[in-house]
Amino acid sequence: MNSKAIRNIAFALLIIGYLYYCYRYINLTSFNIEGTTYYVLFDDAMISMRYAYNLAHGNGLVWNAGERVEGITNPLWTGIMALIHLLPIGLNQTGLYIQVLGASLLTLNLFLVKRIVEHFTEDLFVMLSAVALTAFYAPLNSFGLLGMEVSLLTLIISIVIWLALKSGDKFNIWIYILLAISTLVRFDMAVPYLVIFGILFFIQKENRKQHLIWGLGLLILFLGGQTLARYFYYGELLPNTYYLKVEGWNTTLKTLRGLYALIQFVYFSNWVLFLLPLSLFLFRRDWKITLLALVLTGQIAYSVYVGGDAWENHGGANRYIVIAMPLFFIAFSWSMMELLKRAFHSINIKFSEYALYISFAILFAFSLLSFNALLGEWKSIERWNFTRRPDYVAGGDRNLQIALALQKVTKPNASIAVVGAGTIPYLLPDRYAIDILGKADPYIAHQNVRTPMGIPDIPNMRPGHMKWDYAYTFGELKPDVIVSIWENTSEEAAPYLEDYIFATIAERIKVYVRKDSPNINWELIP
Repeated sequence: MNSKAIRNIAFALLIIGYLYYCYRYINLTSFNIEGTTYYVLFDDAMISMRYAYNLAHGNGLVWNAGERVEGITNPLWTGIMALIHLLPIGLNQTGLYIQVLGASLLTLNLFLVKRIVEHFTEDLFVMLSAVALTAFYAPLNSFGLLGMEVSLLTLIISIVIWLALKSGDKFNIWIYILLAISTLVRFDMAVPYLVIFGILFFIQKENRKQHLIWGLGLLILFLGGQTLARYFYYGELLPNTYYLKVEGWNTTLKTLRGLYALIQFVYFSNWVLFLLPLSLFLFRRDWKITLLALVLTGQIAYSVYVGGDAWENHGGANRYIVIAMPLFFIAFSWSMMELLKRAFHSINIKFSEYALYISFAILFAFSLLSFNALLGEWKSIERWNFTRRPDYVAGGDRNLQIALALQKVTKPNASIAVVGAGTIPYLLPDRYAIDILGKADPYIAHQNVRTPMGIPDIPNMRPGHMKWDYAYTFGELKPDVIVSIWENTSEEAAPYLEDYIFATIAERIKVYVRKDSPNINWELIP
């Protein structure tokens, strides 16, 4: 069962299957409107795409031309997106190239998962299980195939872990070079950087001087360089999104919200399965197992610290935790096999190798469904196997329809206020965009949160979506169009909507249009 030929054939078939899955996923997340196919990414990724568009067109790394606000946390990933915008393709096609890139990076990651597993065990079923669980984990594909930097960060984490395992007690500078580069993708990659640095510094006693010089040196250089560049370009020491998500709300409540999100994630992932990899410490205790565990633990701790993410209501691992989930699936698959072997031996019966692998396959299938039944809903399995539209697609479809309608009924330079700051502003690059929730607005980002702040309100808290000021956004900025207001705030917004008409601009699409606006094609509005 473990011959090299069988291993290679089985792995190749799995890769082919995943590539086909990516092909189906990308097709199902595209939209054909009046003969034109549009590829729409995750809305936050589309925020980065607007920055990328402006960078590629000479306006700088900005959301609105002439306004320097860092409403992104992924400058290197946005730079890659900017390169796509140098190609002679329309805005409807750019998303496809990012999706193909994401699929390529996630596929490369599967090769690293295979290598890491084979460092610990030659068992074919363990390798196939770890690769398959990683390949078909819904949150990883939702973020990675819809344009988020998750695909690149996941690959970097896997490469670094493999290099660390392969290097053993030898110093490998490439570990720190890759981790340093990853902080350019997201500056909070400093968390796994410090975790890996700490473990290698502790176990490689003879190389501690090199770890201090290169490990800490590169971290300080890259974080310090980013901070200086940010300060001189944007006038802030941290991204605007950091102030939006972390500042302005009680630290205790923020942590409790992060714990709530973690408990929900573990519970609906089947908490027994989630804790299963801890059994590895019963079979083998060395720094390599600790490395896998602590990298995942570091991401979990960081997620708790920042209060979790905004989309836990979709279930599964959030963006912070999901980049380390391949390490979890490696440990899970290995521990599952080890426990089965010991279970068969403990009951003191003779068994064939086939019985062991059949049992493993049954548990694998159960685990695959459990990990992808997000929030315990069977609808998640239907989205996962494409009997329903994939997650997040409905919102992308709606925003696309609104953007196309606004393109017709507004004139260039019209100002448009949005809750979803990605797809609509990106597809309307010559319109001035106003971010109601403050991702690209420092005035909003530096305010205190506006949502109820009690322990009973924790389930409804959404980091990055809890600040707004209609007196400023609607009363002072007076946008030509308000696409929508934030949920459950209609009474608060009402006094500022008196100068607006709630108008139908396309089938099933209504927006608020300022009555005296010269930037509206009024003849197109019934």
